[in-house]
Amino acid sequence: MKILLVDGTIIGTKTSVILEKVKDYIEEISTEHTLEIIRFANYEHQFVDGRPMDQYNDDMQLLVSKFEQADGYIIATPIFQGSIPGVLKNAFDFLHPKTMRYKPVSIVANGGTYQHHLVIENQLKPILDYFRCLVTPNYVYTQTSHFDENNIIVDEDVHNRLRELARVFVQYAEMSKGLCKEPIDTH
Repeated sequence: MKILLVDGTIIGTKTSVILEKVKDYIEEISTEHTLEIIRFANYEHQFVDGRPMDQYNDDMQLLVSKFEQADGYIIATPIFQGSIPGVLKNAFDFLHPKTMRYKPVSIVANGGTYQHHLVIENQLKPILDYFRCLVTPNYVYTQTSHFDENNIIVDEDVHNRLRELARVFVQYAEMSKGLCKEPIDTH
């Protein structure tokens, strides 16, 4: 299975650090998956404005293609101003509603305070529910004190929760193999 690990921001490094750890922990559990990290910072983004997909730049078409070809996702996002980054929401807006249907998704996020974890519950989960994803019940939220001055995760509980997230994600990925994936009709 092809798993897309999505670094859903164009600034900062903590989100990427968390995503790399999740990748490591999935690889410890299973070697059956092809894991690819995509960093939104490496793409030239355009706003969704309703035009046909072939009128967007190559980066946006490639991003959509990567989402369509993936069998599962780890979505990583910082929390800014009590919300997910606009670039992540814009990427979701590019996707056909069936793109992520019945595919496993786990969420990791980071923010400056403990309270911002509610953004996952109130914003990100409803978006993923709209896509009818198989969202794992255990997301991991980190905040500033979980990292050292070099943005290395120093909190052992965070490592344990990331290992558990990886374990549950792999089980969801196995479960999803038997579900019928509907073809995407782009006409």
